[in-house]
Amino acid sequence: MFVFVLAVVFKLFVIQFVQGEKYRDLAEKRTVKNVEIPANRGNVYSADGSLLATSIPKYDIRFDALTPSARTFEKYLIPLCDSLAKYSGKPSALYQNSLRKARANKNRYYLIARNISYSNYIRIRNFPMLNLGAYKGGLIVEQTTRREHPMGAIAHRSIGYEKVDSDGNVTRAGIDGAYGEEYLSGVNGHRLKQKIGNGQWKPIADYNEVEPQDGYDVYTTIDVNIQDIAHHALLEQLEKYKADHGCVVVMETKTGEVKAIANLGRNPEGYYYERRNYAVWESHEPGSTFKLMAVTAALEDKVIDTSDVVDTQNGVLSFYGKKVRDSKRGGYGKISIAKAFEVSSNTGIVSAIDKHYRKNPKKFVEHLYSMNLNQKLGLPISISGEGEPVIPHPDDKNRWSGIALQWMAYGYGVSFTPLQTLTFYNAIANGGEMVRPQFLKEVREFDKTIVPFKKEVINPQICSEETVAKVTQLLKNVVEKRHGTGHGLYSPNFSMAGKTGTCQKDYRNKEKLNYISSFAGFFPAENPKYSCIVVIHEPDKSVGYYGADVSGPVFKKIAQKIFTDTPLIDEVEQLEFADAKAEKDFETYYEVAKTYKTIMPNVVGMPVMDAMALLENMGLKVKVDGVGDVRKQSIDKGVKIAPNQTVVLNI
Repeated sequence: MFVFVLAVVFKLFVIQFVQGEKYRDLAEKRTVKNVEIPANRGNVYSADGSLLATSIPKYDIRFDALTPSARTFEKYLIPLCDSLAKYSGKPSALYQNSLRKARANKNRYYLIARNISYSNYIRIRNFPMLNLGAYKGGLIVEQTTRREHPMGAIAHRSIGYEKVDSDGNVTRAGIDGAYGEEYLSGVNGHRLKQKIGNGQWKPIADYNEVEPQDGYDVYTTIDVNIQDIAHHALLEQLEKYKADHGCVVVMETKTGEVKAIANLGRNPEGYYYERRNYAVWESHEPGSTFKLMAVTAALEDKVIDTSDVVDTQNGVLSFYGKKVRDSKRGGYGKISIAKAFEVSSNTGIVSAIDKHYRKNPKKFVEHLYSMNLNQKLGLPISISGEGEPVIPHPDDKNRWSGIALQWMAYGYGVSFTPLQTLTFYNAIANGGEMVRPQFLKEVREFDKTIVPFKKEVINPQICSEETVAKVTQLLKNVVEKRHGTGHGLYSPNFSMAGKTGTCQKDYRNKEKLNYISSFAGFFPAENPKYSCIVVIHEPDKSVGYYGADVSGPVFKKIAQKIFTDTPLIDEVEQLEFADAKAEKDFETYYEVAKTYKTIMPNVVGMPVMDAMALLENMGLKVKVDGVGDVRKQSIDKGVKIAPNQTVVLNI
């Protein structure tokens, strides 16, 4: 027994003095840890400052029932429970019983409120006993953030998101995902937490060891009004034709700024949602919209002119046993190249390209290359996953064949994404200058510009001004002339220019044969401001599948709503009259509106109508008590606000 006791004493001595530091560190690691506090992710805005994506802070309030002294607990218990009862509507006695039971059970992590807003968090932490803080009052506060999209499903995929699964794998989509690490995410903070049993951890103090730094805000080129028009015009047509999926892109001609991008796909239940970014990702055979590229190259090489006559040969041409057919049975006879383009004659365009390039197809292909058609758009990190353009080269024996040139002439055997096709059409509308599609205007910290994004030119002149003028007229004729495939879209009150496209899909398997319907162009036809492409995949063939019928109406609706669906305005001569108070009120309103976006401003002293307009534009719900100037506001200046949060103004 004596030897056993000596062994125990010796082991205790070793643990205490020899291995003591090791075990103390181990105990510390198991009971205290440094927890990362995510920074508030920056907001994503539209071009006019409308909120597209934002992080809403949420708070859990817990109570350490052992921290308050017995005297403090008894002194403030009833006032605390009365305040909680007034907040939640539950009886005060219920809270008293629950908190006494929590203290008796030594509960150091009792939940008081979960997932509450910032304003409610400020309210609760000022309740009796909790206002004494973590050390005296037992207050425990935990913050999380939730990403919200105020526009809902509209442009959800393009605006994007960042998701982390249970294994830690990160999925980043769209602008939000691509710019997350560099600008939006901010710098995380840290705080110490202590293990209190049952796998629960509580903050050691009511402040952070390292405060998180919020991310920058990103301002996109998206125009919410145009986006809404494009989304609903596309959705209506997809539902009408029971199509599988489709996309729309609207681009500002001069700058390349993307004003709207809608991508909708059908789920098994038949509903449409933003399934994938088809406009950027999906590379496919363009069909007749590629005829613009073919004719532009041939005009620039001066091997054809729009007045040259081609023979459509009863609507059928044959190359190595493979046939090129026109949609019109019997063809169009002998017609000009201009008319062949306007009626979208496959045989007419193929005949012209075959005649002048069959001995030297490399010349045709390399001219297409010189117009940057074989290159990705080189989008910055704003939008990832761009599809690869495909134009086979005669030197590439794996892709080139005896009919590659002829099939290429009317849009088969080549492949582009809708955005790549639109970029070429936009260059024609822009007088030959090809600009890179732009999705971002700038990165800001409050009102300070951190990173500006300016127009980027891919090719200063893809072709001569003479060629631009000729193909522009052809695109106008497609809509304006009676024989044009797009004449059904013509309006005497509004000018448009564009090209229809109807491309067979899965044509190697007749059982799976389907269609891709498209329309690409710009408006107004004179001095174009916007270019636009509409692509719809697999419309119900029994309803219709031609580009002019399926995609064209979407293009027309977008163009008309942007430029013609505006009320008539009667102009009244302005009187030269100055009101000092009105001017002062306006200056106050302007300065506040310019400064505050997601932080509550001070509106005390402002006229109530100005204050209401300002706060409602920020997404708040405003309740007013009285008429006149604001004397008091329910949300203090500097408090971060959430969409649809209610603020009360006392007059």
